[in-house]
Amino acid sequence: MESPMTIPRMRTIQQTANESGFTYRNIMNLCKQNKIVYVKTGTKYLVNLDKFIGYLNTGDREQE
Repeated sequence: MESPMTIPRMRTIQQTANESGFTYRNIMNLCKQNKIVYVKTGTKYLVNLDKFIGYLNTGDREQE
């Protein structure tokens, strides 16, 4: 039996900003620095919300 697939909760940068209290610019900078998990679709960035929350909890230590 296959394990159920988990679909990531993806949000636009603006939605992520609204839900987290961070500014749009802060989240965009984190994307450009590859510090958070995102997907670029055309001109739109979609942030993996669960990974973003994980980054907030651990900071750069998760990257090490």
